[in-house]
Amino acid sequence: MRNKKVLFITQAAVIAAIYVVLTAIAAGFDLASGMIQVRFSEALTVLPFFTPAAIPGLAIGCLIANIVTGCMLPDVIFGTLATLLGAIGSWYLRKNKILVTIPPVVSNAIIIPFVLTYAYKIPGGIPMQMLTVGAGEVLSCVIIGSILISALNPVKDHIFRNE
Repeated sequence: MRNKKVLFITQAAVIAAIYVVLTAIAAGFDLASGMIQVRFSEALTVLPFFTPAAIPGLAIGCLIANIVTGCMLPDVIFGTLATLLGAIGSWYLRKNKILVTIPPVVSNAIIIPFVLTYAYKIPGGIPMQMLTVGAGEVLSCVIIGSILISALNPVKDHIFRNE
């Protein structure tokens, strides 16, 4: 029993660390925030397909990434919430490797435009921001995330074992 808890915590911590690093890389290219954003780290939101440890890992990773990249408090809170809700949705749809990519797109496309409008005062209107944030999420989650699932699927038993 104890080894399962240690494995769960370790998997979550590794996922969180990778999320932070990938977000920092995207931030270095000015892709991690703003009206048009492509966070490579959001591709990891498909990991609940493999392990439930991805849910807290993604949420903690997003929280830390938002803090270290200098996001405003509403973004830290609601950006983390969007990632958490997306990860939970992915967990519930984990039996289908196409559908597992959709919840993070939806949660971010709905929540993040309000953060951009009210916290950062980015113009363009919420519908336009839903479109641009959603497009970035489609690129990160659906396209790159699907590639990630295909790449990890053959080795999933070695990486995401649950014993």
